[in-house]
Amino acid sequence: MAPRKLAFISPPSVFDQLPFDRSLATSLWSSASLTPQKFASFLDNCWEFNSLKKLHARIFVLGLGGEIFLGTKLVSSYAKFRTLSESRWVFRGIVNDNLSLWNSVIVGYFRANQFQEVLGGYLALRRRRIGLSSPAVTFSLKSCVGLESLGFGRGVHCDAFKFGLEGVPFVGSALIGLYSKLGAIEDAAKSFDEISERDTVAYTSMITAFSQCGGRLSCKAFHVFGYMQRNQVDPSRVTLVSLLQAAASLGELNAGQAIHGFALRRRIGCSDEVFETALMDMYIRCGGLKMASRVFRPKKVRTVGSWNALITGYLQIGQPVEALQHFICMICEKVVPDLISLANALLACADLVCMKEGKSIHGYIFRAGMELDTVASTALLGLYCKCGGLGQARQIYNQIDNKDVITHNVMMGGYVRDGLAREAIEMYSHMIRTGQRPNSASLLTVLSALSDHKDVKTCLPLHGRLIRSNLESNTEIANHLISTYARYSFLHYARRVFNRIARVDLVSMTSMMTGYVLAGHADEAVSLLKDMQQEILEHDSVALTTVLQAFSQLGCLSSVKEVHCRLYRSRGEADLPFVNSLITTYAKCGRADLAGLLFHSTSSQCLTTWNAMIAAHGMHGNPEEAMKLYNEMKVKGIRPDGATFTSILTACSHSGLVQEGLCVFKSMYEEHGLHPQEEHYSCLVDLLSRSGKLAEACEVLRSIPLLDESSSAKGSLLAACRVYADQKRGEAIGRELLDSESGKPSLYTAISNLYAQGERWEEAGRLRSVGKDRCERTPGYSLIEVQ
Repeated sequence: MAPRKLAFISPPSVFDQLPFDRSLATSLWSSASLTPQKFASFLDNCWEFNSLKKLHARIFVLGLGGEIFLGTKLVSSYAKFRTLSESRWVFRGIVNDNLSLWNSVIVGYFRANQFQEVLGGYLALRRRRIGLSSPAVTFSLKSCVGLESLGFGRGVHCDAFKFGLEGVPFVGSALIGLYSKLGAIEDAAKSFDEISERDTVAYTSMITAFSQCGGRLSCKAFHVFGYMQRNQVDPSRVTLVSLLQAAASLGELNAGQAIHGFALRRRIGCSDEVFETALMDMYIRCGGLKMASRVFRPKKVRTVGSWNALITGYLQIGQPVEALQHFICMICEKVVPDLISLANALLACADLVCMKEGKSIHGYIFRAGMELDTVASTALLGLYCKCGGLGQARQIYNQIDNKDVITHNVMMGGYVRDGLAREAIEMYSHMIRTGQRPNSASLLTVLSALSDHKDVKTCLPLHGRLIRSNLESNTEIANHLISTYARYSFLHYARRVFNRIARVDLVSMTSMMTGYVLAGHADEAVSLLKDMQQEILEHDSVALTTVLQAFSQLGCLSSVKEVHCRLYRSRGEADLPFVNSLITTYAKCGRADLAGLLFHSTSSQCLTTWNAMIAAHGMHGNPEEAMKLYNEMKVKGIRPDGATFTSILTACSHSGLVQEGLCVFKSMYEEHGLHPQEEHYSCLVDLLSRSGKLAEACEVLRSIPLLDESSSAKGSLLAACRVYADQKRGEAIGRELLDSESGKPSLYTAISNLYAQGERWEEAGRLRSVGKDRCERTPGYSLIEVQ
């Protein structure tokens, strides 16, 4: 085969294809005009990988490949394009024992964000035993922060100590940054103390570290600033920005204003966008909205960053309306929003449940062809979750590539909000399978889902995880666990969690007492109350309501009066929710007269107050008084609700007022436009059954939409069938109830009594035997208070 001919191309045509301009190509070809400094300039300004390779080739052809200066530039340039194999190849060609070369290579890798390569270069440098310099240590420590490698950073710290570099300001500042950002603030403070000559950078690093910790540690930022002033070290703009962040974290408006005044006197950062943004954020978070507006309004050029600071601040203090209004103003001033602006606007729309406005922002993002980051995607996800668009939320969730814990939390919260507990639990399981580590918000959300799921056994594996993670003693998480267990009468688990809480608060006490009350163990609730009685009685209406429920179960009228008196002495007039509970409690303790006195002495009566008093009259067989209150309600323009009609129908049923009850039921939908629910139909069935109208009662029963298989209406009809000796109808209703409530002992008794009434002794005996075998009978009891 004949050898292939090589097609030679004239030199100028080769460089015509380069992506940079023709003058540069000509200068590259003219070797006489090129120096290593010019090549270094070309490499610094090279933004195309193909151009970089051609520059490298020209350097090689001109015999400049051994130049250390150019070699370090090539190493960092290749690292910038993430072509690490070429970068390492160049490095191996120029490597020697020159410490400045190693410094340049490490710095180049760091600037290209190649943190692994920085640490690899550092280890290679240490193996060569040619010494150590402050740049190598500084940028290795910063790379450890980027990789979140505290252990490697401690090793670099030891090396710096051996070479006497820990006192160098730049090394000390890097050590402070390493320890503070990776959660070892005490080690950061020790590193600060070891710096021999503290300059502005060292002081600023320590101030920034304390300010970013938040909480009480932010106070120490001001202590360090005091030392800085006493040592006559001038602060920089970054120093003051960190102090403003500390003031915002502490909510210390006076401290923030002092820093503002200091900046004005020293003329530090007053026209700087970053400083003014931090200043606005501080004023908003400390409640100084007028001062924030004063900083914002005089600005001639309002950048998107300053708008974002103002909008974010309003969101942080719970004012989404103002946040959305400022976003609209920003658009009207023709400032192009960035992803932060759009995420804030979406969060405001979600808080206000403004689906229409949120969709408009979503449409803008789509038309602009913007690629959302995780934060903006999560904000969009939250909008649809909170506004009832769960299907669209799921689509957005599936499109997010880098799902973090917050993304999963928002999606789980959407499922819980829509009552889809199973889907929320599955989402939590998926998060665990994909390696995401749940935070406290994740655990609280999934506990809410488990509570709604009505299968408390699925809570046990999560409880085990909480114990292994040492989170069971966390008060907020423990309160959710107690509430979940107590709701379904797993009181031994609930009490075990309660006893392990590090700091028992009012919610813990209330959750535990509510569980005891719901399970019928009011005496346990009262004994639990004794430890924190004073605090509960004076601070929380929910806890007080639970206490009253416990006393009403026990029939302790004197204790109810004591609670009422103590509250009156401490607060004066009680709040309305507590008054409503008191009315109900007095009625249950047999004192409808006291309930009536309290009702008429209450200055502001809401619908619930009227309902409680109507129910009290119904409970005591006073239908005339209940009807009188009902008519009085209508005269005063108070519109009744479903609970009102339930109480009136119950009163009519217990007193045998059939016609009055039928008229009330009819007026419910004809006069007030309310659709009767199952409980209203059940009251109607009970009303007709008690008066012997069994056929009509049965007809109403069959017309109830979505009737629960274990409806109380069926139980009322079954009892009436026994009273009026309707064997056939009673037996049919009894069979239906046995299919759905086979574990209820009173049902077997009721049906066997029906059989006994018809002298069907064999069937009655068999049913009683089955009931004894299948059911655990709880003895009935009555409670009275002995004076």
